[in-house]
Order: sequence, then C-alpha cells, then structure tokens
Amino acid sequence: MAFSLATINVNGIRAAIRRDMAKYLQQTRPDVLALQEVRASDAITNDLLGDDWELVNFPCEIKGRAGVTVAVRRDSEVKLVPGSARFGAQNEDEQAVDVDTGRWLEVTVDSGGDLTRVVSAYLHSGQVGTEKMDQKYAHLDIVTERMAQLAADSTPTVVCGDLNIVHTESDIKNWKGNHNKTAGVLDEEIAYVDGWLASGWVDVVRELAGAVQGPYSWWSWRGKAFDNDAGWRIDYHLATASLAQRALSYDIGRAPAYDQRFSDHAPVLVNYQ
Repeated sequence: MAFSLATINVNGIRAAIRRDMAKYLQQTRPDVLALQEVRASDAITNDLLGDDWELVNFPCEIKGRAGVTVAVRRDSEVKLVPGSARFGAQNEDEQAVDVDTGRWLEVTVDSGGDLTRVVSAYLHSGQVGTEKMDQKYAHLDIVTERMAQLAADSTPTVVCGDLNIVHTESDIKNWKGNHNKTAGVLDEEIAYVDGWLASGWVDVVRELAGAVQGPYSWWSWRGKAFDNDAGWRIDYHLATASLAQRALSYDIGRAPAYDQRFSDHAPVLVNYQ
C-alpha cells in the first residue's frame, strides 16, 4: 500500500505551530511525520499536534534542546506497530553520546500488511575545532554501526531527518566558501555519507531529482539566504534498496516567502508505493 512520509526539522514545535505549520499538514496530509528539534516534552508535543496524530516522542534530557518524534495520522490506513519503538542508535551496553543534541528514534509502521521501519534522526551540527565536533563524530560512528545492522535486516527501512551534512557540491549553494571550513561541509563528515551510500543505502531525493543543483531544504534566517536560495540540502530520506525502489515522487515544502516560513528547514516529503 502507498504511503507518504514527511521529515521536518521544526526548529521548536511551539514556534512552528505558532507560525502555522498546521496549514502545511492540512494541505499535504502526510501519513507519517518524522520531526526533529522538537524541543518540547511529551505532553506539550502531543497537545500541540493534537488528537489527529498518534505519536512516539524521544525528547531531550536537557530542557529546550533537540528531541525527535514520529507521528502517524490517525485517519490514515498506516498504523504504528505497538512496542516497536527503539530510542537511540547505540546498543544498550554502550554509553549514550546523544544526551544534549543528537537523537535517533526508530518505529515500525504497518501499511496494509507491509512493514516499514521509520527512523527520525537528528545528527549533531558540530562546530569546527571544538568538543562539539568530537561529539558529532562519536555519534556518527554509533549511527554508522546501527545503519549497518539495519541494512542487514529484512525490514525495509528509511532513515530520515536533519543529518547536518551536505554530500556534494550539488547540495549547497556556496560550496567554495564552506568546504572544509564549516561544520557540515567537511570531507571527514562527507566520508560518512559516502560510506552509507556505498553500503547500499539510497539517497531517495537525489535519485528522484537527478543531477541538479539542490533541491535545498535549509536556509539561514539571516540575511537574504532564503530570498537568494542560498541553501543547503541536509534533510534526507536514506532508504534501503527495496524501499527506495518504491519511491515515486518527492516534494520540498519551501514556503512562498520568507515571512511565511514556519522553520528554517523545509519539509521533505516522499511518496512511497
């Protein structure tokens, strides 16, 4: 059965709802939502999204930071599989390194008898030359290990969310000004994405869009970045091969104007058959 999945870094669920994110959800009606940087408790997130959605939340342990959610629209034919949630990419015997920023939430959904694992991932943004960069690489190592496990499993899986890494020059407007200077555009980070794709994961939007510049999913709030389309493509659907083959189309929910944005990220929606 077909289903649609939108990943959105909401940059704070309270702010996104205040800026009318509900309008986007009403217009597009995705079956499944993967949210990042929710920055709210279970109770607040559930209240803001409302009774239309069945939610699994993984809030940050530090108030006002990070947090991810997977939500399924209650009137959809897609259903959450009870007890399927996994919180964190690390194994149970490993110390978590994602307490304050990075987050990883897995759930399984049932679309007419077809099971799909959906991961809402928020990877550290990092900052060159600081401890934050060390934390990012530590989290990337754990994520890479988990992705290898998922790739070896028979359940079709999509890792979606804000991965905070561009992959190639096609994924950022100002490559020359940022390459090996800015976190998210370092060769050492890009090597992780190279490794994931080499191991069989598919960058769904790139496959559907082809060899074009963009499509970008993040623009700074500052200056004229949005108006000039000086963006980054850092929000992904990375799918196992069997699921990637079912991807029919994608849509970047770029707001018509700067003052109509509900986040500095645009939703990335993919329709799967």
